[in-house]
Amino acid sequence: MKKHAPLSLLIHAAMFLLALTWLYPFIWMVIASLKPTAQIYTTDLFSGDFSWANYRFLFDNSNRADKPFLRTLFNSLFVSLTITACVTVTSMLVGYAVAKTDFRGKNGFKNLLIVQMVFPAFMFIIPQFVLMRELGLINSYSAMILPYAMSAWGIFMVSQSFKGTPNDYLYAARLDHASLWGILRHVMMPLNKAILAIVALFTFSSAWDNFLWPLIVMRDAAKMPFSVLLATFSKSYGIYLGPVLAGAVVQMLPVLVLFMLFRKYFLQGMSLSLK
Repeated sequence: MKKHAPLSLLIHAAMFLLALTWLYPFIWMVIASLKPTAQIYTTDLFSGDFSWANYRFLFDNSNRADKPFLRTLFNSLFVSLTITACVTVTSMLVGYAVAKTDFRGKNGFKNLLIVQMVFPAFMFIIPQFVLMRELGLINSYSAMILPYAMSAWGIFMVSQSFKGTPNDYLYAARLDHASLWGILRHVMMPLNKAILAIVALFTFSSAWDNFLWPLIVMRDAAKMPFSVLLATFSKSYGIYLGPVLAGAVVQMLPVLVLFMLFRKYFLQGMSLSLK
């Protein structure tokens, strides 16, 4: 072990430097968002007049320019949390059916899941838009939620994890007259917390950062998610670099907080998905 200690230290030092290189743009963005726009490029990274003025401008003064960022922030939270809840529940229900029950066309359904994961998402944008238009859902929250209420990737990941749960637990639960929801809640969920957490985290992150689809189906600025309104603000008011960076920090913050809260389950889920 002692012979490999210097090499191990060297590898860890190199990884630490690479991590700093990766984190530097985020550190610069957070610090620059606290500076006046005129000082972002004219002063050193840790020098200048630091304040919360850019954040106050983003959520207070921007309303005068028809940019209701506070409203769109709640829109993003509502849409992302709703999509995450829908995907988690549907992934559990369908994943349980795929993993623990036999039904006609099961192999074909599994192949369909894999095929859907292979094709890029932008191929379905036009059919989805036509469907939302025919249903009269354009410029509504439903148009942003319904196309993403179920995830083939989530179903596949959850079903693969559910396969590893011994059937003896299910037989014991049925002997106690447990319902399907009782089995899912008291048996499958506690034993597969890691994979459910990683599905929920990735779903929330994808829904929170979704830009193209809301841009297509939304017309009213008050109903847009935060990401779309921030992009339009950056295009129209690019000279206000400080508020734009403040908006980018706000855009990044919820995903970062969720990762820190569920880091344990996230790492467990990643290890399971790589096996």
